[in-house]
Amino acid sequence: MEVELDEPKCVAAGQCVVAAPEVFDQRDEDGVAVLLDNRPAPALFNAVREAAALCPAAAIRMVEQ
Repeated sequence: MEVELDEPKCVAAGQCVVAAPEVFDQRDEDGVAVLLDNRPAPALFNAVREAAALCPAAAIRMVEQ
């Protein structure tokens, strides 16, 4: 799986960080999400799917490979 984050679309809700802290973080200055790992380990796939589902801005996209 490859993860894509549309940073300009992010509304800084932080749900992705709560769901998958190994994959997402937030910038201190504005709270916008940042992608820490665009190819997470299979053990994190469910957490990334949850993060995408929880994102109010639909800024997270997963490309299943």
